[in-house]
Amino acid sequence: MYEPRTYRHWIRDKDLTVFNVVVKETDLYIRASSNLQEKAYKLVRKYRNILEKYIEQYPPFLASLEPVSVSNDAPRIIKSMSEAAGRVGVGPMASVAGAIAEFVGNELLAFSPEIIVENGGDIYLKSLRKRLIGIYAGKSPLTGKIGLEINGQDTPLGICTSSGTVGHSLSFGTADAVIVLSKSAILADAAATAIGNLIVEPDDIPRGIELAKGIKGLTGAVIIKGDDMGLWGEVKLCQTSA
Repeated sequence: MYEPRTYRHWIRDKDLTVFNVVVKETDLYIRASSNLQEKAYKLVRKYRNILEKYIEQYPPFLASLEPVSVSNDAPRIIKSMSEAAGRVGVGPMASVAGAIAEFVGNELLAFSPEIIVENGGDIYLKSLRKRLIGIYAGKSPLTGKIGLEINGQDTPLGICTSSGTVGHSLSFGTADAVIVLSKSAILADAAATAIGNLIVEPDDIPRGIELAKGIKGLTGAVIIKGDDMGLWGEVKLCQTSA
């Protein structure tokens, strides 16, 4: 069942052009200096085709909940997903949304100096100025009240979210939101899943923070369970409203 992505309307910046690209399960919300919808659509088709063809040859890449090794001649997006998953101990598809966002966003930078690609709560961001990213944490009372302030000089940046209470992605935990920041959206996506798997009760938040600290390449993390929250790293919170 499709879940309306109402959180997308919380972004009120009006300096960039907004467009959507939908190909099968991939639903991208993109902001750029101009309408690059046609180019973005071709890029989504390109990377989805690579993934689909690889999965046809190697089905465990799709189904495994543990890291999967790939050959040196595998496509770059496949190797990036495998490497990120291996670093945090999850299956490679745990990083697929971040991978699509990053690979599409990176290529669109040839046509726009600023790019925001959001893919089911996973974001690839390249900005020339400060941006506010609202935090959506389902039924948590913190939803819509806080956001992340991201400075342009800290981008490109991956900002990825995992939830055990929102959406349909697989999580063994029940965190309302685990938000992870990294220069790699692919690593951020995989790490958010790994950390989210640990969070069942608010008392689990410190365990999640310790895991985040131990993953090389992460720059920050936010964990929300109900009205409890844990923070680590280069995270600047600000108040906002939905």
